[in-house]
Formats: sequence, C-alpha cells, structure tokens
Amino acid sequence: MTKQTSKWQTAELAASFLNGVRGAIPGADLQMTTITKIVEHWTPNANRILDIGCGDGILGRLLMEIYPEAHAFFLDFSEPMLAAARSKIVDSSRATVKQADFSSPVWIDVVNGEKFDIVISGFAIHHLPNTRKQALYAEIYQQLNPGGLFLNMEHVKSATPAGEKLFDDLFVDNLYKFHKNLKSETSRQEIENTFYNRPDKSENILAPVELQCDWLREIGFTDVDCFFKIFEIALFGGRKSEK
Repeated sequence: MTKQTSKWQTAELAASFLNGVRGAIPGADLQMTTITKIVEHWTPNANRILDIGCGDGILGRLLMEIYPEAHAFFLDFSEPMLAAARSKIVDSSRATVKQADFSSPVWIDVVNGEKFDIVISGFAIHHLPNTRKQALYAEIYQQLNPGGLFLNMEHVKSATPAGEKLFDDLFVDNLYKFHKNLKSETSRQEIENTFYNRPDKSENILAPVELQCDWLREIGFTDVDCFFKIFEIALFGGRKSEK
C-alpha cells in the first residue's frame, strides 16, 4: 500500500472529482474525440495499453473499446480512484488494476518492465515537480514499444495571470452549469468559493505545455504536438521512434 501523501488518496476528494468536477471540465467531449482520432490514425493495432493515474479509468476504458483484443493496465496512486476503476471496467479479464506511486521510478516495478503500444494519462502528472515530470516522461518512453504513442491530458500553466483568471472563471461557469443540470440549488458564489479553496489546489505544480513538449522532444519522442488546448486544459504527446 502506498503511504498516503496526497489529498487525492481520500475517498471524499476522489468522489468529489469523479461525481462533480470532471463532468464540468471544459471541452470534455472534444477531448475524447481527439484522442480517438489520434490513436486510430497512429496506432491501428494496439495490444497493450497503460493508463497512468487512471482515476476511474475513463481513458483506458475508451481505448479498450477501440481495441477489443487489447489488454489494459490501470495504475493510480489513489486506492479510492482504483476502486472506482474496478467498478466500471466491463471486461475485467482484459484489465489489470494496480496501485503505483509515480513520484519515483518504483512504479516501473509494478508493470514488471512490460512494453506498451499506448501510454495515456489524464490529469495525473501536473502535481509532480518539473524535474520529476521530465524523469517520468523518460521512464514512459522506455516502457513504449517502437512506434508507441504517449498522450497526456493535463492541467498546464497559463502564460499570464490574466489567462489563469480566464480559465478559473470558465471552470467555475462550467461547474455552475453542471450543478444546475443536476437540479442543484447551489449558487455560483458557493461553487466559486469551493473552487478557490479546494483542498487539492496546493498540490498543483503546473508547467507550460510548450515547455513540456520540448521535454518530450529532448527525450526522443517524435511527432510531438499539443493536439488540443482550452486555456489550461491540454492534450499533448508524441511517438517513440520506430528505430
């Protein structure tokens, strides 16, 4: 069992994110459409998939639908998130769900050095210091088969404080609309107060997407790009060389 060091390892925060926050993430449907287009174009045949920081496994489960013969590994450092993933995976015979801490290279021991055709991550890496982000990206590169694809859906740093404020306002607006659709009587002001005082905020260590793409290129990834971005929500990644 990983020692609890993050508020994300509490059942309360995990449930709050999965049931209330994720449904308000800007552009969520387009994110999934973009991921589908990328993997189908670049990886027509995937046998092994790794979902890092899987939450309830939404990204890994999408890839399991696209590749009905593939086996998917779901890793997260939060046991409440893993419990949610286990409950939603339809075909458990094609899935391995394990707890792993990405703050050090020990997570590699969990997958036993197995190579993957696709590694995908969703909102799981932004809380790591920049030096650890770079090291983790290099470790992911080593776990990919030649030609393998890495995609990271992540919370990234705004270029300016004004851009950060615009993103925060957009997120609060989306959260308010989400709650209204659920017939909640929670006011926008209450939602805004909760958003700005959320217990996990101090864990965010954001880096610009442009800088992170440069890191991927330095490691050796090819075709590196930011494929999708709305303010501080970005999908970026690249492929391992075929050589």
